[in-house]
Amino acid sequence: MKAKTLQVCGTGSGVGKSVIVSALCRIFLQEGYSVAPFKAQNMALNSFVTREQGEIGRAQATQAQACRIEPSVDMNPVLIKPTSDVGAQVIVLGKPIGNMNALRYTKYKSRLLEVVRSSFRRLAGDYEVVVIEGAGSPAEINLKSHDIVNLKMAAFAKAPVILVGDIDKGGFFAWIVGTLALLTPGERRMIKGIIVNKFRGDITLLKPGIDYLEKRTGIKVLGVIPYYKDIKIAEEDAVPLDNFKDNSFCRERRLNIDVIYLPHISNFTDFDHLEKEPDVRLRYVKSPEELNKPDMIIIPGTKNTISDLRYLVKSGFIKRILSIINSDKSVSLAGICGGYQMLGSRIHDKHGLESKRRAIPGLNLLPVETSLKLDKTLARVEAKELISGLKLSGYEIHHGLTRITRKCDPLFEVIECNGKKIRYPEGAISRDRRILGTYIHGIFDAGAFRRNFLNRLRRKKGWPVLPVKENFNPDKEFDKLAQLVRDNIDMGLLREILAGGLR
Repeated sequence: MKAKTLQVCGTGSGVGKSVIVSALCRIFLQEGYSVAPFKAQNMALNSFVTREQGEIGRAQATQAQACRIEPSVDMNPVLIKPTSDVGAQVIVLGKPIGNMNALRYTKYKSRLLEVVRSSFRRLAGDYEVVVIEGAGSPAEINLKSHDIVNLKMAAFAKAPVILVGDIDKGGFFAWIVGTLALLTPGERRMIKGIIVNKFRGDITLLKPGIDYLEKRTGIKVLGVIPYYKDIKIAEEDAVPLDNFKDNSFCRERRLNIDVIYLPHISNFTDFDHLEKEPDVRLRYVKSPEELNKPDMIIIPGTKNTISDLRYLVKSGFIKRILSIINSDKSVSLAGICGGYQMLGSRIHDKHGLESKRRAIPGLNLLPVETSLKLDKTLARVEAKELISGLKLSGYEIHHGLTRITRKCDPLFEVIECNGKKIRYPEGAISRDRRILGTYIHGIFDAGAFRRNFLNRLRRKKGWPVLPVKENFNPDKEFDKLAQLVRDNIDMGLLREILAGGLR
């Protein structure tokens, strides 16, 4: 293992570890190193298909993008995708090995230790720096004995550790001090720096707290990262709270797009580019009452289609959606992956993958029927929309096999799958072009398709169309993030920590 290493741990989930890792990856790349991200075990519903047709956490794909390299399964050798409150699908080196409850997975985890170490060794042999992301908190007492992702991984990789906390959530100092108090003396010595994340206000007012923290812990505060809104880097597995707000102040002639917030929502990064369009007001809605005059409703992907479909029925969402669709012919409805399956007449689950029920009726808005299969489809595809002829790229992650049961137009034609030229129809669209479904994730990432799609909604309202204009350059966003972090941390100390390793 030749690489220099660094691990980013957090005081808990959702404190910004993934974004900090992305920033550090880009900073070290700018410093002249070849860099790779690594997270031994990730629990997330946002995932990505790699070139070798493996499934990894979306955050590691984003971090690879910050490094300007192709994502690989070694960057996230173990992915856990919750299917219920007590169970999850376990994915090892990009392939699902089965569903497990927490107890069974804990017993199984010892077999994964060499898997994650082998993945790390391969990265450490190929790159000069590996930036490692921890999971949750390194101080979870009930998890430490079988840890494969936090400090035991750092010790194996000889990686100094930076501890990140989110001050915007409140309780930052208690979180930091409490986390360190729960570590052993040897584990505390691994922590070489602290980052205060998402700070709002005058930093001079924070100085007494920083002085106290450094004196109390003996660990330097590496930096204070300001709260930002103008850098467009995806969060790992949490929808931004702003997207739940009723932004009634939005200017006129914005399209209202409502995404149903399913209990097992997955791959909601599908809508990041839509949300950033200047003429779009995108919200995630948690109750039927919030569906108020939408121009478009989206049912997103889910890790448990049957459970979430039953939730939509029980909560009244289905009744509300059908009422809107039937009463207002200008409203469109789209389903992606699991959402597409729900739009059909029926979902069959004879293998019991998601439910004890062998079949469940869908919304019956598209003439399609789905059967859940044991094998999982993992594919990167190039496709052409049949309405516009515009091309786009995306990926498929699903257990379902969906067939059209009566005459219906496909939405896309796939022209390449996993690097091979091929042609087959994909998805479905209603005769009036208002209801559409597809298995392809990431369709709205393509600027020309996205704008053409939105302009069709605008024409329905009698609004002028807008020109195609990419609203951001992802690579420039990583540079902006790196500069923000550079400007607000002690770069000399960061270089010293990286060079020193675990001593």
